[in-house]
Amino acid sequence: MYFWFQIIDIMKEIKLLEQQLEKLNDKSFDLEAWKQYTVVLLARIFGEANQKIRQIEKIEYDFSSWALRDTTGKSEYLETCKKLGREVLQASIDELKAFGLPESKKEQEQSISSKVIIEALEEDLKISQLKQLIAIANSNKSPEEKKKEIKKLLKTTDKEFPENFIVNLFSNSNITDKL
Repeated sequence: MYFWFQIIDIMKEIKLLEQQLEKLNDKSFDLEAWKQYTVVLLARIFGEANQKIRQIEKIEYDFSSWALRDTTGKSEYLETCKKLGREVLQASIDELKAFGLPESKKEQEQSISSKVIIEALEEDLKISQLKQLIAIANSNKSPEEKKKEIKKLLKTTDKEFPENFIVNLFSNSNITDKL
């Protein structure tokens, strides 16, 4: 199931990057605004220290006296900036398609998923039951042995625990926007 969340996230991120590519063709294109939005987007996807962010930040429109005097050169400078931005975004899209999310992004999402599950469990389990459940899940026992122990533990919980757990899990705002 986690795999599907990851695919959905990759598709969302690719769509956002493609929208940024489309903005390069707008008649009212603003390079600085586009750069800022793109940097925020890339940081969210690939992390703050990613090389792609530095490449976008280096894109500069040349306001030198030569560029201002030459009206044909002015549009060429902007087109060069757009071309560089297009290449960085296309490389980002290609990377996501080929390799998926960077490991740090996966770990961050997995951490959120784990927190959501723990929060849902905390709502209806006693602390000792939760600790026991975590110990079983993290043990080196076989999956069959773990299932037996978890079933045994669940028999000691409130009869409404399974229903309450599912309600708490799927009503958590960190999970509902990923479904």
